[in-house]
Amino acid sequence: MRFYLISDNVDTRIGMRLAGIDGVVVHEREEVKEKLLEAMEDKNNAVILITEKLVNMCSETVHDLKLNRKSPLILEIPDRHSTSDITENISRYIESAIGLKL
Repeated sequence: MRFYLISDNVDTRIGMRLAGIDGVVVHEREEVKEKLLEAMEDKNNAVILITEKLVNMCSETVHDLKLNRKSPLILEIPDRHSTSDITENISRYIESAIGLKL
């Protein structure tokens, strides 16, 4: 079981590669969806790390996969340009999953 990265920038990919995590760099919405679905189908992937910018780019796909598939786990990670508050992201996931606004 392994981690896999889907990133929008080379710096994040290089940093993760130094930690032994393989992945890809993508920039277009369709590329993100394609690589995410490929990573979801790979039975070796236990955790998919995806940068905040890419999650925002195709949030409906990411949220659908998180809610409807047990594995692999999809984790949104900040990159060097991150501006979001993790509490806000968790609250949004809870609201979409069970309809409870925190």
